[in-house]
Amino acid sequence: MNKALHVFVYLFLALAGTALFFEIQLNEKRAELTDRNRMQEDYFVKIARTIEKAEPDKSTTFEIQKDSSPVENKLVDSPDMENLLEEYPAPLEQTSLETYNWENSRNQLRSVYVLDPMTGKPVMDGNQPQTRGSDEQKLLDGLFESAKDQQKRLNDTRTQLAEMRARLEKVVKELNELKPVARQDKVTIDERNAKIAKLEEEKAQLEDTVKKLKANIEELNSEITSLKDEVQTAKDETEAAKEELAKEQKKVEQLKQLVKDLIAQVNARADEGGHSAVTAISVGDKGKIIRVDNESMFAIIEFTESAMKELKGEDLARPLPMLELNVKRPGFNGQAGELVGRVRLRQEIRGKNMAICDILGAWEQAKMAEGDIVLAD
Repeated sequence: MNKALHVFVYLFLALAGTALFFEIQLNEKRAELTDRNRMQEDYFVKIARTIEKAEPDKSTTFEIQKDSSPVENKLVDSPDMENLLEEYPAPLEQTSLETYNWENSRNQLRSVYVLDPMTGKPVMDGNQPQTRGSDEQKLLDGLFESAKDQQKRLNDTRTQLAEMRARLEKVVKELNELKPVARQDKVTIDERNAKIAKLEEEKAQLEDTVKKLKANIEELNSEITSLKDEVQTAKDETEAAKEELAKEQKKVEQLKQLVKDLIAQVNARADEGGHSAVTAISVGDKGKIIRVDNESMFAIIEFTESAMKELKGEDLARPLPMLELNVKRPGFNGQAGELVGRVRLRQEIRGKNMAICDILGAWEQAKMAEGDIVLAD
């Protein structure tokens, strides 16, 4: 009997130890399942906060009016307008929509089974507790449907972004095509504005000139009136002057004839006294001035060989004639062109092609200088 009791006690102690072991293992698993359920519950709450619960307001619309009339050389008061966002789903732009907040619904997340409202115990489906229709399933089903709707809105947004990009590319292409034309138009406008400004300036100058001309015209008209009187007086004086001029011209003719007679007499005396009777030589350059004294009014001329033969004959035996010759200076621009003055031959220098001459003051256009050309005309 004692042996049986000892066996029973040992067996009981073995069973108690085994039960204690399984209890310890069960408690560890229970703690692991509790932590897992808590972590799953926390993540459900976090994930729910990222899912939009409320639907966006579908009555929201946007408008971007684009001028669709062609660009032509005319003004358009009321151009045709096109709404680029006519088919654009504006509700997709709504942000900060209400999301799920399950912070106060943790008890429902913990209700994995369907509970009998009378007994509060899980409702059995066969030998298994029912999970379909539980509070957790209802919450997760609603979250899943909202997630699907949110994903659909996301896909719609992606589609609309692609369509909007295509529209934007079309608008940018049209704008890029219009820009070169607009730049050319601006260049043309700037050029025309510059021309207009210049014309306005010229117009102002012309108006000022017109005013001055009108004033001058008025002065001239008054002067014309007085000049008419003076002209009439001058006509009368002109008639008298014409008569006086006729008398003077007659006297001039008489003086010309007298000069001719005197020249003839001088030449005759020159022949008798041994002077040359040459009165003219060929036209052209005959020499140059090599020495001049403008104060004493004389100069020394160096003639060419051909010029000396014209003046004194082939054998250079005739006396030097008292001719008058012109003096010019190349590049000089006076009232008589290159003419500087006139000289009269007076005395030759023996043994040289040179002669002393008098400077005629009445013909002086400028002071003579060495190197001036002597010519006959």
